[in-house]
Amino acid sequence: MERDDNLRLRPPRHRVDRRAIGWWTLQSTLFALPLPLIFGILWATIPPTREFFMWATLISCLPGLLYTAVMPAWRYRVHRWEATDDAVYAASGWLWQQWRVVPLSRVQTVDTLRGPIQQLFGLSGVTVATASSSGAVKIKGIDHKVAEDLVEYLAARVQAVPGDAT
Repeated sequence: MERDDNLRLRPPRHRVDRRAIGWWTLQSTLFALPLPLIFGILWATIPPTREFFMWATLISCLPGLLYTAVMPAWRYRVHRWEATDDAVYAASGWLWQQWRVVPLSRVQTVDTLRGPIQQLFGLSGVTVATASSSGAVKIKGIDHKVAEDLVEYLAARVQAVPGDAT
């Protein structure tokens, strides 16, 4: 975390934790599984409609399998973050990609979030919020200890940086 006198939109330096791939894979599986599972149960239990539900099960599996196979690795390649003495940088998304720079002088709050699946993978998310409704930078999928250190660093830096957000 270094001094950067030139605040500009640029690729952040740090990747999210590699375990984020597993986290996103599990999330996408849980999202994609219910419909094919319901169709599969109906296929197995209602003999007169077996052919219809067989096709419904197979067809509903395809988008979920494609999403689960492609999205986690793609997101891992895109998601990056960096915190300097002047700003927080983040790149996120997979189909719709977003790059954000938030000067520390604009930061109002720094929060951390650990959902149950993130906890399972030892991951956390950090949200750096500004007064603007669209001004939050969200860094998801970083190691829990790295997230704690980042929040501590940013909290200290925000207190030390003069600006209009305090």
